[in-house]
Amino acid sequence: MTEQKPERQNQRPERASEQSPGRPRASAGGWGALTAVARSLLHSGNPAKSALSLRGVNQPHGFDCPGCAWGDPEHASSFEFCENGVKAVAWEATSKTVGPTFFAEHSVEWLKRQDHHYLESQGRIAQPMRYERTLDRYVPVSWEDAFALIGRTLRELESPDEALFYTSGRTSNEAAFLYQLFVRAFGTNNFPDCSNMCHEASGVALTEQIGVGKGTVLLEDFDKADAIFVWGQNPGTNHPRMLTSLREAALRGAKIVVFNPVRERGLERFAHPKSMKDMLPGGGVDIASHYLQVRVGGDMAAAKGLLKILLEKYQGRLDTRFIEEHTEGLEQLKADAEATDWSEIEAQSGLTREQLEVPAEIYANADRTIFTWAMGLTQHRHSVVTIQTLIDVLLLKGNIGKPGAGACPVRGHSNVQGDRTMGITEHPSALFLDRLEATFPIKAPRRPGYGTITAIQAMLEGKAKVFIGLGGNFAAATPDTKMTEEALAQTKLTVHISTKLNRSHLIVGEQALILPCLGRTEIDIQNGVPQMVTVEDSMSMVHGSGGINKPVSPHLLSEPAIIAGMAKATLPEVKIDWDGYVADYSRIRDAIARVVPGFEGYNQKVAKPGGFHLRNSAREREWKTETAKARFMANPLPPAEFATGIAAQPAEGPRVFTLMTFRSHDQYNTTIYGYDDRYRGIYGYRRVLFMNREDMAAEGLAVGDIIDIRTAINDGVERVAEGFRIVGYDIPRGQVASYYPETNVLVPLWSYGERSMTPTSKSIPVVLAKRDAAT
Repeated sequence: MTEQKPERQNQRPERASEQSPGRPRASAGGWGALTAVARSLLHSGNPAKSALSLRGVNQPHGFDCPGCAWGDPEHASSFEFCENGVKAVAWEATSKTVGPTFFAEHSVEWLKRQDHHYLESQGRIAQPMRYERTLDRYVPVSWEDAFALIGRTLRELESPDEALFYTSGRTSNEAAFLYQLFVRAFGTNNFPDCSNMCHEASGVALTEQIGVGKGTVLLEDFDKADAIFVWGQNPGTNHPRMLTSLREAALRGAKIVVFNPVRERGLERFAHPKSMKDMLPGGGVDIASHYLQVRVGGDMAAAKGLLKILLEKYQGRLDTRFIEEHTEGLEQLKADAEATDWSEIEAQSGLTREQLEVPAEIYANADRTIFTWAMGLTQHRHSVVTIQTLIDVLLLKGNIGKPGAGACPVRGHSNVQGDRTMGITEHPSALFLDRLEATFPIKAPRRPGYGTITAIQAMLEGKAKVFIGLGGNFAAATPDTKMTEEALAQTKLTVHISTKLNRSHLIVGEQALILPCLGRTEIDIQNGVPQMVTVEDSMSMVHGSGGINKPVSPHLLSEPAIIAGMAKATLPEVKIDWDGYVADYSRIRDAIARVVPGFEGYNQKVAKPGGFHLRNSAREREWKTETAKARFMANPLPPAEFATGIAAQPAEGPRVFTLMTFRSHDQYNTTIYGYDDRYRGIYGYRRVLFMNREDMAAEGLAVGDIIDIRTAINDGVERVAEGFRIVGYDIPRGQVASYYPETNVLVPLWSYGERSMTPTSKSIPVVLAKRDAAT
């Protein structure tokens, strides 16, 4: 068998690798977005099908966008999708398939040498496949035999805790609930989840401080806010529909204050494709009224500066009644603020006191303020205390529990929040387990399970021997890539429930399965009846989703059907009607209603247009904390080596920079749609390092130079990302930036947030080594 296709190395050869890299002048959105939409549809493999699929995106009788978790206006408006949503739909709605012929022609070893874009762009996986080690290829397997292999391997384990059950944020509520039921009936709480790698710090911080681990705002609050502070977030790429809310706020005069190390075009100026005025030459709306380029990891120091100014200068503007009735800990907060020196705040934040006076005045004068943030805040050692410092600022003016104000952590995938609500967590509450046992004939395990980091460690140590992934791309999404792949390769069995081929499928254990599932755009018919699933967005709105496309292959099963198949093969003695739940998903929702608080009358609630809002106790100023009050948290600034935006410099040797990882515009999480990053002026290439031009001159580097990046940590492990092209960019000195997953190899497995265990992907100390021209 021959393998003649060229290897891909993150480059599209038909276009130049760079075209005027740097910050473009055009507005985000606009004609560039429409052109990108058209290109995505044309390149989808079935343009007509992809275009027609857009009729159902975020519609009452359609499907929830498989992209981000940003909320929808009543989930009922027309054409409520964005450029990256179109890419996600076209990527899934393709008619290209990956079946037995493809796998017969390509060995796993050859496929490992291809890049992420090449793997997923081959099309939808068409039928179940099993890895045959003697051929180094995947071969067809029946669903019956696949389930039998899974059941047999799980039953042969010495303990249920030797199995890991990963979940992606695109899993529906129904599938997530059935999955956790199967796994807890099996006997473990081992639920490493994508939440562990993104917003875990938000959940820990908010739960401790206001009693609920979710945001407190609704989409309508953005229409009422006087000020919106955007922290560590790039909505133009990661959740573009948010730009519509920010645009409307800017047009009515709301102040939008941005704290971000990199100047992102979507936060500067946006042209809405629906606005004729915006689409005129030079059109668009300025988004940020104030843009502060904080150091990487310096957001806590910036927030602490706001606290000091508010407490010293704006005592009369604070909400004293709210503070007295609803909070505790103000005196400790004041003492901590007074003890924090301005020199330390300025050094860590990279901002002067004078610069911070401006947003402090805006906040003091605003009656209603929203703080919104994403992974720029959550992927540091000190993320939990950073978020709590933001909440301290909100509490000073009673900006939790009133219209137009609140905390808004913006999640990634479209149901990552819902998965947690359904019980996908390694630390389930006693209440949840009690209600699960009262509803089903099982004895739920009570000991905590493995999260993502501890799951990788368990595989490396031989304590975990089976890995089952319900969606996602675990090998690419996790830190310390080589170590993670080594861990997966040591298992007895890897199982991936997927729609597209990805890197994780190629890191096989002794045995490996790929199980293809229906996508969210596809019609799911069970027992002759089309089924609906449900999802929860970042605003805790729960609504239905039903596909409109014919499945790309007759061999696909739905996620609930696959979970039920595994459960029946593994637990034949457990008296749960798995077949009944698959035949009618409303039965799953009835079970959810009995177990999960807030879902009483689930089927009736979700049948209403727009779905329903899950009650948020903090939004109603009910504080489910240890003290039954919202808590000011007096957290001192972290040591300078934690806030690695000011990385420690060695006495001799190369200079240490702080690397932050982020997405390109042609990317969603580990899915790479293409090689362009239009808003940053990058075309046809992904292995780029964004660098301050003064730093480039000091290091003797020029645009286009090729460098290797090494982690500057002496732990006996060499971590290197090779062959990156230098790009001059508007980023603070001492910091550099690059795309993941290519740079995940640089993040040590043991480097994670305190109390959250979220990888420190936004603050990696690195050194750069220029390659010779001959290299």
